[in-house]
Amino acid sequence: MKPLEGISVLDLSRVLAGPWCTQLLADLGAEVIKIERPEAGDDTRHWGPPWFGEGDSRVAAYFLSCNRGKKSVAVDFARPEGATLVQRLAFCADVIVENFKVGGLAKFGLDAKTLRSANPRLVYASITGFGQDGPYADRAGYDFIIQGMGGMMSVTGLPDGEPGGGPMRAGVAIADLFTGMYTCASILAALFRRERTGEGATIDMALFDTQLAVMANQASNALISGKDPPRQGNTHPNIVPYQPFEAADQPIIIAVGNDRQFARLAEICGHPEWASDQRFSSNEARVANRDAIVGLVKEVIRSGPAAQWLQQLERAGIPAGPINSLSQAFADVQAQHRKMVRTIAGVPQIGSPVRLDGERADSELPPPDLGEHTNDVLEALGLHSEELKRLRAAHVIG
Repeated sequence: MKPLEGISVLDLSRVLAGPWCTQLLADLGAEVIKIERPEAGDDTRHWGPPWFGEGDSRVAAYFLSCNRGKKSVAVDFARPEGATLVQRLAFCADVIVENFKVGGLAKFGLDAKTLRSANPRLVYASITGFGQDGPYADRAGYDFIIQGMGGMMSVTGLPDGEPGGGPMRAGVAIADLFTGMYTCASILAALFRRERTGEGATIDMALFDTQLAVMANQASNALISGKDPPRQGNTHPNIVPYQPFEAADQPIIIAVGNDRQFARLAEICGHPEWASDQRFSSNEARVANRDAIVGLVKEVIRSGPAAQWLQQLERAGIPAGPINSLSQAFADVQAQHRKMVRTIAGVPQIGSPVRLDGERADSELPPPDLGEHTNDVLEALGLHSEELKRLRAAHVIG
């Protein structure tokens, strides 16, 4: 039995932050009913190439990344009959996740106040760019904009003055993804509290808040020092040496986390005296003399092949690794052993990283076709086939 079996989630979200949250809830055993617009569906169904499938049935790889384990119900809740159907589903739900603009669902009777009045046990999670209040509350929030506004791009990329220098966004939508994860954690906490109090919750999640929160040590560095951290490319602001080094054939990453590891690195490099050199004997000293020690290590590492160094570093207990492409990462023996790449009903997927009692917590349901479960879900509400035919002919459902 999965931990969330028996929990019903009504997913009114689309694109990434909300679907990422609800995919994790589905992986943990919840029944997730995804409401989509008839004919169009979630925007990300069309964010290709690349595509999976052919012709009218093709779907963008983007959509497949964050929608496994869900049932798709195509309902146009901009129409009164459609709104009524979604309200009925909401009255039966334990959790609702939505990412419409602030107040955007009130006109359909699908806002937190309305639905929680009818269902006090409901956990209602709203995801927006900037939250439910404040001067930016009415603004739309997109991950790229949030990475810029929230400081992420100020510390990502090469320093100004270097070739290719300047602000850079992360290669995946981290504000969306982290907001999805924080929302999931908040929902689980609210469900746990509900077991003791019987009351649901209204959750207000903002991409901007999340982006600030996940700046983590960089944010703390700025608050404590009073100075904005610079962009450092692939180096670390607080630890040295902690960066890629060019071996004779390819780059490798060496991540020295403490002085003991540095002493072992010095031994491997054939220069044990580095560990007793006052310029390098502590991490604080190495940060102050970054260019000097990095230059010395670079000179040694470029003299041998990557495999040689990685083998020696592993034996010495010094964290190190190659810089893989995604295909190389998929083929890595550790990824293969952990079965992180899997196929569900013919659809390639990255499996869930969550393991409980030795069992991986991910759904066996593939990402759904648009409206694949409309009839099943609405029949469970008590609608008969003739009524479904009428609603479909009126374009209320799809």
